Amino acid sequence: MRLFAVVLTLLLALGLSYGRLWTIPDRHKPWAPLSLHEAPGWLTRYKLERLDQQPGACRAFVDAAGFAATPAAPRETAEGCGFDDALLLRRTAGAALAPTLLSCRAAASLALWERHVLQPAAQRHFGMPVRRLEHFGSYACRRVYGRDSGAWSRHARADALDLAGVVLADGRRVRVAADWTGRSAEAAFLHDLHAGACGFFDGVLGPDYNRAHADHLHLDRGPYRVCR
Repeated sequence: MRLFAVVLTLLLALGLSYGRLWTIPDRHKPWAPLSLHEAPGWLTRYKLERLDQQPGACRAFVDAAGFAATPAAPRETAEGCGFDDALLLRRTAGAALAPTLLSCRAAASLALWERHVLQPAAQRHFGMPVRRLEHFGSYACRRVYGRDSGAWSRHARADALDLAGVVLADGRRVRVAADWTGRSAEAAFLHDLHAGACGFFDGVLGPDYNRAHADHLHLDRGPYRVCR
């Protein structure tokens, strides 16, 4: 009983001093909203998944990230193919790109990846930021590998972006097709982008996965977790 009383007293003291002597950082609070500025943590994926169910909050997050994106009208091309919460994305916080349709939840992951992986990696390897993303598109009403039957691709829900490469601030291009292999700074940079994406996207596929991904990094939000 004495030990119980001591423990209870300590817990009560901790509770009464919360906010004055100590506090829990937002990144460790399941109920706190997702923050672009906080370092990724053990709750990041949970908060991303929660954002999936909050369209208004998701769009506010993407806007706060500095993206140039406007809501797209819902589209249902076929059963299992279409979207209801996509954005027409023209620019990320720091990089231009060809306009593309991307689901809000995938855009939220892209914002976190750009801030915590892409731009830091560019500074680390080249001493300058990325100014343009080169891609092969996002929304496409097709099945996996373009087959006539089988599962729909995440592209069919605007949940995926195929990244072909980037353009650095000095105009230099770093492309998956040309620079993935070897021991160059470009190769190390691309491998960092791939590995870092696995912390924010559900599906990340690159050249080491199969020949179909030899020239791009496939980044998606979906029901299955894969990092290859």
